[in-house]
Amino acid sequence: MIEFSCSSCGRAFAVPDHFAGRRARCKSCSAELVVPQAKKMQANTMPAEAGTPKMPMRLRRLAADAEQMQKSFEKSDLIRVKQMTGNPPDVYQIEYTIGSLTRDARGKPIPRAEHTVEIQLTTDYPRLAPKCKMLTPIFHPNIDETTICVGDHWTAGERLVDLVIRIGEMLAYQAYNIKSPLDGEAAMWADLNPDKLPTDARNIRPANIE
Repeated sequence: MIEFSCSSCGRAFAVPDHFAGRRARCKSCSAELVVPQAKKMQANTMPAEAGTPKMPMRLRRLAADAEQMQKSFEKSDLIRVKQMTGNPPDVYQIEYTIGSLTRDARGKPIPRAEHTVEIQLTTDYPRLAPKCKMLTPIFHPNIDETTICVGDHWTAGERLVDLVIRIGEMLAYQAYNIKSPLDGEAAMWADLNPDKLPTDARNIRPANIE
């Protein structure tokens, strides 16, 4: 149906589409009218009254994470967001300036203060935990070359910033588990040297994060 109004008196009309282009007179004021063409919706678009489609939930979460990550660590001396990949970001490189350990040429633990971590938010995120791995050498019971074991209790409501802080606490040996290690040698060393831990006792959490 074509819906239009008289330009003189404002009376509303509705006529079938095949009346488009015909001339007629208004039944109220006798003004001459031309029936307008039918309005066609463009393919693959929503009607105007339906509004713009909402961003999918996962993309909204990714965008919120990116904003929170930037604000949370912009003034931190210990944690820096080095790189974000994606729009919105789903891969992060995080730099930590935290006292931790790595191996020397003989495999013995020695101090290391600069670390880089990659965090990948998979297509199952936030339902499943992000994939986290070290890009720099480390000596830690719960970290190997491919995985940072951040725990088995991830929930979809957990914040990405809290995960980043938890990894920092692991690097500082403020958090570690020697009962189910990824690196058995590091677990044995930690068990025999509790007096040397943590390797960094500073508060990893920035003051602006609740």
